[in-house]
Amino acid sequence: MIKIRLDVDYAYPSRWQSFFYTALKSKTKRNYLKNSKIIARMINESPMDVKAYWFFTPFTLPDVEMLELLNSDKHEIALHVAIDAYKELNNLEKATNTQVKYYTIHGTERLLGKIIWHRKLSQSKASIPEGFHLKSFYDFPTMSLDRICHVKSTHETLKIAYESIKKGEVLHIHPDWLFQSGKMNPRGPYYDTLKEILNVDCELETLEKRKKMFVTIGKYSEHFEYVKNVNPTEKFFIKLKSRDVDVFTFVEKSWCNSLAVTPSGKWVKTEDNIALLQINTFDDWWEKIGKKTRNMVRKAEKSGLTIEVSEPSDRLAEGVWRIYNETPFRQGRAFSHYGQSFESVREMIFNTKNCTFIGAYVDDVLVGFIQLVYGDDLVVVTQILSLQKHWDKAINNAMLAKVVELCAKGNHKWLMYGRMGRGSSHPSLDKFKENNGFVRYPLNRYYVILSRKGEMAIKLGLHRQFKDKIPEVLKPKVISVYNFISRTKVKLLHR
Repeated sequence: MIKIRLDVDYAYPSRWQSFFYTALKSKTKRNYLKNSKIIARMINESPMDVKAYWFFTPFTLPDVEMLELLNSDKHEIALHVAIDAYKELNNLEKATNTQVKYYTIHGTERLLGKIIWHRKLSQSKASIPEGFHLKSFYDFPTMSLDRICHVKSTHETLKIAYESIKKGEVLHIHPDWLFQSGKMNPRGPYYDTLKEILNVDCELETLEKRKKMFVTIGKYSEHFEYVKNVNPTEKFFIKLKSRDVDVFTFVEKSWCNSLAVTPSGKWVKTEDNIALLQINTFDDWWEKIGKKTRNMVRKAEKSGLTIEVSEPSDRLAEGVWRIYNETPFRQGRAFSHYGQSFESVREMIFNTKNCTFIGAYVDDVLVGFIQLVYGDDLVVVTQILSLQKHWDKAINNAMLAKVVELCAKGNHKWLMYGRMGRGSSHPSLDKFKENNGFVRYPLNRYYVILSRKGEMAIKLGLHRQFKDKIPEVLKPKVISVYNFISRTKVKLLHR
């Protein structure tokens, strides 16, 4: 069993908002117990055997919504004593209609904390009266999960947490540190760790939030949104709202399946596209591509290139890092990966899920690579790069041929490579895609309004990218100007 102790010290995600309302002995409905409700939903959805012990203070008494979430055998309400044990116990049992069994004590050493909690300056924590009938929860062995998350990675914390669970220890967390990291208080954030422990929120994996003026737009990270099957249910949208998403965008994967639900009035539809290659057999693809492209692949074979699947390793990471840092400019503009550290490249190589790397080698040295992300019905080319000093070897053509061969052997019917034509900002890359059999496939992109701010943003057109608003006749000139500005910025930066 996974046992979790939650000390609900503060009611709001914002520390200053919590301090303000605690000091005033007041509260507001907006965002009240927001993080606690997110955690309660995670526990309720978890397929694991979980028992959560919720320790509430007199300033964080559960409201109707919170009580509804705690209405299962997975939860137990308990007392977090702040000042007066008997008075607070009476109020908690009355508010929750529950007989409380356990208690813990809220404490603070800081002067500000003592003032906020209305304690005497000499009193760092409440005292428990003699004969108090509740059982102390301090008798149970406990591991402070949010403290460990403050100093260690999710991967490292998970190892420690699983060992702690095996020992029967209780995982101790504070809801206010779910997403944020403390400065004076060394705790959190622990959402990613808790999500893995509880085995929930898989549909939110790779979700990214982008702030644009006053609105927050949510979408799956680049490329992953094309392999993820979006389940646009009300339950899913509630999760997005709880994470302050105002507009959520996703694409309809009409090349393999259509939406299972009918879009509502709060869904806005726009046109989008992808470069898509349908694969039957390698020989079929080989016959469809032009003679010039076939000759490029043959040229690569004669130049001594070795193309193979490359497993994550320090050797692969070093090769990718070298390619990233060969030149600050690619395709006429600033290259975003230039200057990236070896450590960050290594983390990407080892931590990206459902991913395969195809490497091109000359004399056992990596001179090019393709990164692929796999979905149930689609393989996505996320990166294809090679050393410029070896471009005479047609490396990219040879690697793409290897990808088609692997997809055909693995019965992967669809291969995607970014956008193409309208919406794309790489004309030369579009030509490369066309020569290798990709076609422009139109599809629908939906924007789901989740708040009033989201509705206003849609009306103002903030949901669309700037490049999508540029008329096609002006795009070549705008691209040239953009490329010049990006190159100039890099030159000035590295002067």
